[in-house]
Amino acid sequence: MASAHRTTLLLDPATRRAARDLARHYECSTSEAIRRAVVRQREAVIGVPAALRGRRTRALRRLFVLFERADPDREIRRLKAEDAGF
Repeated sequence: MASAHRTTLLLDPATRRAARDLARHYECSTSEAIRRAVVRQREAVIGVPAALRGRRTRALRRLFVLFERADPDREIRRLKAEDAGF
């Protein structure tokens, strides 16, 4: 995180339990679980920010190029042959 600002939240018991449940699920602090929830909610309601969407699109296009000539059946056979010794 480049910059952070401290904020105080007052959570009712149900919301606090939900935040703690998310923290346990993600194996992070309650503050981090709340931060993740806010970001995901923003993305669900407003959409992914243009800069992030652009990075994701470029990464996906790069993957297309990298795997353009890949033969999945041959790769599976190779991996199974490597694992045969275990």
